[in-house]
Amino acid sequence: MTKDKDIKTTVPTLRFREFQNDARWIPNKIDHVCKIGNGRDYKHLSAGNIPVYGSGGYMTSVDKFLYDGESVCIGRKGTIDKPIFLTGKFWTVDTLFYTYAFHKCLPKFLYLIFQQINWYKYNEAGGVPSLLKTTIGNINIFIPNNENEQKKIVDCFSSLDDLINAVADKIETLKEYKKGLMQQLFPAEGKTTPAFRFPEFQNKGEWEESTLGDICDMQAGKFVSASEICDVKKDTMYPCYGGNGLRGYTHSFTHFGIYPLIGRQGAQCGNITYAEGKFHATEHAVVVTLKKDIDIRWLYYQLIKLDLNQYATGQAQPGLSVDVIKKVTIRIPKNKNEQQLIACGLFSVDELISTETAKLDQLKAHKKGLMQQLFPKLQ
Repeated sequence: MTKDKDIKTTVPTLRFREFQNDARWIPNKIDHVCKIGNGRDYKHLSAGNIPVYGSGGYMTSVDKFLYDGESVCIGRKGTIDKPIFLTGKFWTVDTLFYTYAFHKCLPKFLYLIFQQINWYKYNEAGGVPSLLKTTIGNINIFIPNNENEQKKIVDCFSSLDDLINAVADKIETLKEYKKGLMQQLFPAEGKTTPAFRFPEFQNKGEWEESTLGDICDMQAGKFVSASEICDVKKDTMYPCYGGNGLRGYTHSFTHFGIYPLIGRQGAQCGNITYAEGKFHATEHAVVVTLKKDIDIRWLYYQLIKLDLNQYATGQAQPGLSVDVIKKVTIRIPKNKNEQQLIACGLFSVDELISTETAKLDQLKAHKKGLMQQLFPKLQ
């Protein structure tokens, strides 16, 4: 029999004041605090309002449920590092384990613990990532005996998650607003003027038709080896942009100024990046340089509106031809002031999105740091 003094207890770095004199947290195996259930096939069921989940998230809805209550789910196969918290009636398929019959552990507290586990450490497969029920059950975790302490921690993170979700929702709302605004500020296909026009330009005539090749030059950037690109910016380093945006930072730069960049290779080819200052553009990014007196920021938004990915060719490795892009037709406001007003309006929305995104990143970092302090380190 294991003696009490042999049990390796611990305490978190940070503890709420009312629990500072409570007992130390003791180790438990996951299968000692809950049971782990297998998902099942749902194809024999009819359509309904009961959600079905796999390791990748929501799949469909059926007319029967596998479990009714709070549950922490973790992928059996495929996505194994994204725990899901479910409540109410639901069904899981065989790629997703669910938990039930909790013992001395609140379901939401276990969910917080699951978010901290390095699940790939327990991966059982060389191909598609997989977890075994027995492996999960044998993982050691630390839990306070006092459920009030568990609840206090759960409430703390629930409030923080509510704030994170509110900021994330605001970002999505701003993105949708920007998308709708662009549809209003640029002419629809077959139209010569936009649906919305600033009052001072409402009687200023049609936008002029042109092609991208008429108004700008396009040239791919220069090769830089992966070994020369750093993830973290250091002194005297410059942003390095590839086909999908920022790749990292290098000691060299190819351009200085404001340029739209077009991704020319890969599944996301045609995506547009706004580059400013000194930067290095790789061979997978097409640098757009104006030949005519047009507002560069207006052109940046025009390129986004064009959805250049539709001109990509190739199956395995989609790509964009500069010659094809140059032939794409656009309409341009004759008055540069109108271009600038459009660009300023959209740019202000982008600044709001950037501000909220930075706030979201800070909140997520705060949550991560708080987790490290409010929970003992898992071995």
